[in-house]
Amino acid sequence: MWKKLQEELALERMPGRTTYYVLFVILILAAYVRVWRTDKILGFYYDQGRDAQVIWDFLHRGKLFLIGPTTGIEGIFRGPWYYWLITPFYWLGRGDPVWPAVFLALTTVLALFVLFHLTYQISGKTGAFTALIIGSFSFFFVVAARWLSNPTPMFLISMLLLYSMFLVIRGRKWAWVAIGFLLGLSMQFGSATEVFLFPAVLVFAMWQRRNLPNLRIFLLSAFLLSVTFIPQIWFDLKHEGILRQSVGKFLLGEQSFKLSFWDVLRIRSKFYLDVFGSKLFPTTGEYRNITALFLGAVFLLTATKLLKNKYFLAALLVFTSPLAGMIFFQGNHGNVYDYYFTGYYFVFVLVLASVCGLVARAWWGKIILVIFIYFFLRDNLPVMKSYISDNIDGPNTIAFGNQKQALDWIYQDMGGCQKFNDDEYVPPVIPHAYKYLFTWYGGRVKSCAPVEQRENLLYTLYEVDPPHPERLDAWLARQEGIGKVEKSARFGGITVERRLRINE
Repeated sequence: MWKKLQEELALERMPGRTTYYVLFVILILAAYVRVWRTDKILGFYYDQGRDAQVIWDFLHRGKLFLIGPTTGIEGIFRGPWYYWLITPFYWLGRGDPVWPAVFLALTTVLALFVLFHLTYQISGKTGAFTALIIGSFSFFFVVAARWLSNPTPMFLISMLLLYSMFLVIRGRKWAWVAIGFLLGLSMQFGSATEVFLFPAVLVFAMWQRRNLPNLRIFLLSAFLLSVTFIPQIWFDLKHEGILRQSVGKFLLGEQSFKLSFWDVLRIRSKFYLDVFGSKLFPTTGEYRNITALFLGAVFLLTATKLLKNKYFLAALLVFTSPLAGMIFFQGNHGNVYDYYFTGYYFVFVLVLASVCGLVARAWWGKIILVIFIYFFLRDNLPVMKSYISDNIDGPNTIAFGNQKQALDWIYQDMGGCQKFNDDEYVPPVIPHAYKYLFTWYGGRVKSCAPVEQRENLLYTLYEVDPPHPERLDAWLARQEGIGKVEKSARFGGITVERRLRINE
């Protein structure tokens, strides 16, 4: 199977060294904007601290885990695949979250490489480089690539899934093995809109019935799909069906799927325009509407030619499956978030760039494409530059860099390791991030972690909470009755204080 894959990759080599030189340069730039200053601007919050603590407990205390991060739906958890993926990088970095963050960012660069090749097969070099530019320098794609969270690998998983579908179209039936495994992984890293990949693949299988797998390949594909769920099944059996009960409650008890089609269609249509339009123009909403209208018109004009391309049809099928499915989805209290579509971002880019590549074959299309790329870069590059060069000293800025500054201040103020307690306020209330930072940075790097027993020396840290300042005020009022502030400092949106407990 590996030899067959090598043969397929050899067939996809493009003529001309210049193409690869330009591709290499753009990918290097894409990697640069995704990893530069990660040690300063990394977002390390509730989820990141929780995940890091689970991996720390595994590496240092041998505490095994069978489930991964929560899906955001009460009682339903992903499998541990995300934890398994980033554990080696936490180990290599000796607990430093920058290492897994950089690794995840680089997986999105690899996804860009696959995106380029997939688009090239549909619309040639023009469409491929259009896809590469959009995927590389969209501000929100860069932000998503820097997210130390389980949806980030979906950039690569979705591209590999689509590549496997392209192989099936060519008659490579062994690619169904990859499809089975990637479908399972998509549910472990995404599991929101990714559930709609299953009906998409089912429709694809009906369409490509001449290329359906034989019994051996089918069984291997089904086995690899099942393997991805084994840890969750094991966990569920050990805990008396807790996951099954939660899934049943969500699907049936809460009526997560309803048929109020027209009511939801109006809401979702605007949401979709915002979700995908913002990836092209993050700051200028007028451009989104103009682009949507123009692309819709162009698609209608070129639909006959595009819909004859089987690769384009496969990409369009994957892209539209969650758009249709989420019209009926009303679970999770009706909440649908932008990041639910992480696995479809590059599929959207592929569809868009394929249309652009086809239009650009005409002289007027080339002019329009150049104008589009110009406005795209003009809207994205300034805000991207501001983001990656942020000094993390804004009044509301909370980032990994100033979190470490706050801890450094504590250890400098202490003047040597002493026994001390800590208390933190963060929105939301559970300070997973600081618990891990004191475990790793305090305990391992500084060799001085806070203790559990009550001590007179108390350090408090709190973050700004603009949506709910009353909660922070209540927390500060409670702290006034616990300890007297002797010294304080502020780092961006974080305030750190040394307190001396009030003897009762």
